[in-house]
Amino acid sequence: MQNGGLKAVILIGGPHVGTRFRPLSLEVPQPLFPIAGSPMIQHHVEACTKLSLIKEILVIGFYQQSRELTRFLSDIQKDYGIPIRYLQEHCRLRTGGGIYHFRDQILSGNPSAFFVFNSDVCCNFPVKDMYEFQRNTNGGKICVMLGTEANEAQAHHYGCIVEDNNTHEVLHFVEKPETFVSTLINAGAYLFTPEIFKILGDEFKRNYEEPNGKSQSCDAINLERSIFNKMAGTGKLFVFKTDVFWSQIKTAGNAIYANRLYLSLYRETTPECLASNGDDLPCIIGDVRIHPTAVIDPTAVLGPNVYVGSGVTIGPGARVKEAIILDRAEIMEHCCVLHCIIGWECEIGPWSRIEGQPSDPNPNDPHAHVPTESLFNDEGRLNPSITILGQGVVVHSELMIRNSIVLPHKTIQTCYHNQIIL
Repeated sequence: MQNGGLKAVILIGGPHVGTRFRPLSLEVPQPLFPIAGSPMIQHHVEACTKLSLIKEILVIGFYQQSRELTRFLSDIQKDYGIPIRYLQEHCRLRTGGGIYHFRDQILSGNPSAFFVFNSDVCCNFPVKDMYEFQRNTNGGKICVMLGTEANEAQAHHYGCIVEDNNTHEVLHFVEKPETFVSTLINAGAYLFTPEIFKILGDEFKRNYEEPNGKSQSCDAINLERSIFNKMAGTGKLFVFKTDVFWSQIKTAGNAIYANRLYLSLYRETTPECLASNGDDLPCIIGDVRIHPTAVIDPTAVLGPNVYVGSGVTIGPGARVKEAIILDRAEIMEHCCVLHCIIGWECEIGPWSRIEGQPSDPNPNDPHAHVPTESLFNDEGRLNPSITILGQGVVVHSELMIRNSIVLPHKTIQTCYHNQIIL
């Protein structure tokens, strides 16, 4: 591959996806939800800036242009000094259709290749290593797919890859198979050469030529179900395996785990952005990030793995662990907040306890990932998970909320366990 400029594409979907992220996605699009203090897709942008050959970032999705999205793109462009544009789909085009629809914008400037990232993935993306893997190896690599290992019990929840152990060519690919195929899974990041548009164009024509009763637009193309399975075994699709941290962010429970992973990354790369202990400061345990405008009593104990947003107030004797506290929330004296997301402008009364059940991977299994359980079990009951308080929730004093989801602007005057409070 010629050593030309590169581009990056971030696929953010639309409001039809991210429903499992509610009630948090009711207030802000899921791709802009803050994890470890930065909007979800800002972590993707940071990864792209590590490779100077990337000259432009395109964000593709079905979200209407909003004030939040416009402000984010403007701010991020100034902060990182790289052109970033949002391209809005005319309808839901899925993972491949959006790329093909905006092919002229992607190919503008004649890039030699372009990255594509799914926005709902948490990872320390090895963009330099993926680029070197494609550049330094002979052959017609139209696509290099990022892959990671999962355990056998969980692999079928993802796209499964069978590779040639010597060349790393993808020999077989199945999206969410019903039976066991492989423990090597698709990690949702790709490096394409422009030749991919010929393959996407052929699929686009096929959608229009073949009679179908599909409800989705004929312009919609699914990379995982319609493209990769056909490219496998043709010498055009390869996998780059990584052992860096990786997780999907499909639910709010996943966000707590992703928060932990990104805070641990900050510990290695930018430790100055994390809080530390000192005189007249709260007690900090492990990785904690606090916005400069937050007001925290010195007797409070925070951590590990906590993010505290702007304008937050935390009172005396409070304990916060494995949590995301969003902007302008108030946690009063002697509250206990564990494994929770506290929404914007919430008020937690004195001596209240807000607690969720962690959905962490099995620590004894190096290839385990966060469980992808549905919101409800087979009996129709809410599966125990983290507790989520939507925007503007008020919890009175001396109450316990466990494993529950509270929709925005509710006033809680009694204890709840394993419930959705509408």
